[in-house]
Amino acid sequence: MTSSKRHAQIVSSLRTKGAASVRELAESLQVSESTIRRDLDLLDRNGELVRTYGGAALTPRAAVPEISFAASAEHDSAEKEAVAARAAALVEDDMVVVLDIGTSTRLLARHLRGRPVTVITANLAVLDELRDDEAVRLCLLGGVVRRNYLTLVGSLTETALRQVRADLVFLSCTGVRPNGLVVDDMEVETPIKQAMIESADRVALVASEAKFPGTGSLRVCSLAQVDALVTTAGADPKTLELCRQAGGKVFIA
Repeated sequence: MTSSKRHAQIVSSLRTKGAASVRELAESLQVSESTIRRDLDLLDRNGELVRTYGGAALTPRAAVPEISFAASAEHDSAEKEAVAARAAALVEDDMVVVLDIGTSTRLLARHLRGRPVTVITANLAVLDELRDDEAVRLCLLGGVVRRNYLTLVGSLTETALRQVRADLVFLSCTGVRPNGLVVDDMEVETPIKQAMIESADRVALVASEAKFPGTGSLRVCSLAQVDALVTTAGADPKTLELCRQAGGKVFIA
């Protein structure tokens, strides 16, 4: 089992139980207690849980259910708008682009209105932005509707992504870790993001400063797989340098 999968199972277990001891986690995951201690220390530093004597518990934020799309749109709205505008400048006429779920990509779609581009998406908010725009060729992926976050998910979405090829994917996330991991907090969304990465020639990550380190324990990709990172001035400079060292370009909105 990889460390990222182990971390996801630890957080999932804590969501069910609220708290767990090192011994309980070691037995359930069939690894040593020293391995679990290292996992818990890392997850504690990343804000996914709180280390307690002999174990761990969820942070109050981690225990809160997923917020709605409308509520998420209100958070850091100025930063998201700046990121969206800068990201849209990376799109050239006649490009084929994939737009991930999220509020930033909805704003990005708004900046693509009137452009001769093809947009592929599973984001229903992007559909709402572009449905009446005759300049944009819009391709909506199939799937099961997640009404709370206005997206399409599931095997139908993944299958559809295997049938398309894009110049560029704009990827969203819930966290960018100091070690260069790009993470998310929804199991149902993560495989869709990974399929989007596979469908495109280049990957652009849109992540305002609030995503450094953000939240989430599910590995989406690493910064080594990112060709461009669009963020705001408050993002962690060491993490941005990791992206540059891996060959990615960093754009500050």
